[in-house]
Amino acid sequence: MSGVNGVVTGAAGALGRAVVAELVSQGHTVVSVARATKDVEAFEEAYPGAVVGEAADLTDPDAVDELWQRLDSRDEQIDFLVNAAGGFGGGSLVESNPGDYRHLLELNLDTAWWSSRAAARRMRESGAGGAIVNVAARSGLEGGAGSIAYAVAKGAVVKLTQVLAAELKQSGVRVNAVLPSLIDTPANRAVFSAERMAKAVPPQAIARVIAFLCSEDAWPISGAAIPVYGRS
Repeated sequence: MSGVNGVVTGAAGALGRAVVAELVSQGHTVVSVARATKDVEAFEEAYPGAVVGEAADLTDPDAVDELWQRLDSRDEQIDFLVNAAGGFGGGSLVESNPGDYRHLLELNLDTAWWSSRAAARRMRESGAGGAIVNVAARSGLEGGAGSIAYAVAKGAVVKLTQVLAAELKQSGVRVNAVLPSLIDTPANRAVFSAERMAKAVPPQAIARVIAFLCSEDAWPISGAAIPVYGRS
C-alpha cells in the first residue's frame, strides 16, 4: 500500500470508526490502530486498499515504538495522527483505588502521550509539517462530580495538546484537541435517558471536525481545545 496519509488510534471505538470512515471518504489512506487483531482485520476488509490495520497496546511505550518502526519500514509519509484511543470510568476521589486510577490515566493520557511522541519525532525530522489531533473531553475543562480520574486524565490531554503545540510550533506541526461532551453511541444510549440522548452529538459530526483539523485548511490553528458539545 502506498500513500498512507495518517494514523488513527482507538479505531475500533465508535468515534474512531467514524473518523476512519470520514478520512477514507475524503480520499485519505489510513493506518487504523486497535488493540484486538479481529478489529484490525475487520477494518482492512471494510476498506480494501484504503486502510492498513495494526494491532498494538498503546499504553505500552515499547509497543508504540514497535508500531511506528513498522510504519517506518513502509517508507511512507505520515501527515497526521488522530489520538482517539481512550475510555470512560466513573467514581469519586474518596472512593477511588489505585488500579482504577492508573487504568484511566493509561487509557486516556498515556495512549495520547506515547503516540504523540512517536509521531512528533518523525514529523519534526521530516520537515514537512503535519497535524496531531487529540480527543479530550468537556469534563477535562469543566470538571464535574462523578468521574474524577477520567476528568483529570482528559484535562491532562488538553495540557499535553497546548504544550506540544508550543514545542512543535517552529517545525510546522500543528497540535489540537476536540472536546466532546456526550456522543451518540449505542453504549451511551443504553445508559442515558432518551431526553438526554436527544442532545448528544453523532460521532460522524465530530469526525468531520477532526478531519478538518487534519487538513491543510486548518493551517492557522494550533494549540486549540475545540468544544464539540452540540446542544448538551
